[in-house]
Amino acid sequence: MTSDSELDPAAVEIGRFYPQSPDAVWQALTEPDLIEQWLLLRSIGFDATVGTHFIFLIPLKPAGEIAGEVLTSRPGEQLTITWVDMRAEKPARWVVDWTIQPQGRGTRLLLTQTGFDITDRRQKMARNAMERGWKTTLSKLGEVLENGEW
Repeated sequence: MTSDSELDPAAVEIGRFYPQSPDAVWQALTEPDLIEQWLLLRSIGFDATVGTHFIFLIPLKPAGEIAGEVLTSRPGEQLTITWVDMRAEKPARWVVDWTIQPQGRGTRLLLTQTGFDITDRRQKMARNAMERGWKTTLSKLGEVLENGEW
């Protein structure tokens, strides 16, 4: 465990502010049609209910799949899922958590992805690639929120 003032080098931790309400952010994080617009992955079976197993389809050649399970679902507050890239030679089980907090007239979103073994070179590279990818993805989430009718 790390203290609030220390970042965990093995985790991806990215905070963003959005001028929309926590409910709007929650909706964008949990509605399959909206998820596809910012995550760019189509979901099969996703529902923001604890225990739900689902697949995100990766639109590459060859296509890939992310297998997941909803671990935590507190509407307007927190969504936690597992994230397993089924294309990987040795699939790692990561945990992706979105924490939503009201801030002023908008929302502070904290994304945390854990489960990386940074003593393993491939896992460290994956961690760094995921951090870059999430930064782009959270910008796309902002675009979806801007274009929505909240």
